[in-house]
Amino acid sequence: MNSKRDWAAGLIVWLVLLTLAPSGMSAEKLRLLILSGSHPFQTNEFFQLFKDNPEVEFTAAAHPNAHPYLRPEAVKAFDVIVLYDYWQKITEEAKGDFVNALKSGKGLVILHHAVADYQAWPEYEKILGGRYYMAQKTVVNGVEKPRSKAKHGEDIKVQVADPEHPVTRGVKDFTIRDESYFGYDIQPDSHVILTTDHTNNSPHLAWTRTYEASRVVYLQLGHDRFAYEHPSYRQLVAQAIRWVARKE
Repeated sequence: MNSKRDWAAGLIVWLVLLTLAPSGMSAEKLRLLILSGSHPFQTNEFFQLFKDNPEVEFTAAAHPNAHPYLRPEAVKAFDVIVLYDYWQKITEEAKGDFVNALKSGKGLVILHHAVADYQAWPEYEKILGGRYYMAQKTVVNGVEKPRSKAKHGEDIKVQVADPEHPVTRGVKDFTIRDESYFGYDIQPDSHVILTTDHTNNSPHLAWTRTYEASRVVYLQLGHDRFAYEHPSYRQLVAQAIRWVARKE
């Protein structure tokens, strides 16, 4: 190791592997890596969403100490990566680790504000299948894009656009109190599964896609406990995890 930072990162990886030794996680359950950081949230209520799911067990990692969990020797202990972070800084090494994890087939579920991760890394837009604009003005292919908007405490009517998809199967149209997002883009090869006609929200609430060997789901919903505790939201998150892990 060439620095204290490298030594600390190596220690984190070692601790991950120690924690996930055979005496730790059960091979029968889907193993999640949940990344958070740089955005406040109702921690206990959010993680209860996963504690109440009997199909999963999880390891939570927060920035700035989260990226070592994506290293090859650490990420192999997980089936699915869940992003609930709001993070921008990423080294070239971490970019490579992230992409390689997806090339290996790790499932990826991106929730709510993680749509705005890594604004300066173009590859993240390809992974996500969309883009949230945090700058006041962004020019894309000669078109000026204004900053995307968010508004908390909205009652959003959700329509199931593809009721046959494994992520939405059994979910009926519902209303949820959540944070609206307006003015983000979605790539044409993303498959929309949830929509809304809310005036303060872009029409696409959730979509699926593939990136390399990975299945990816983005779900815009999920600001606070009004979402975490909503039965339809819980079902969507559980089924998204199952689908990206190829266990549908």
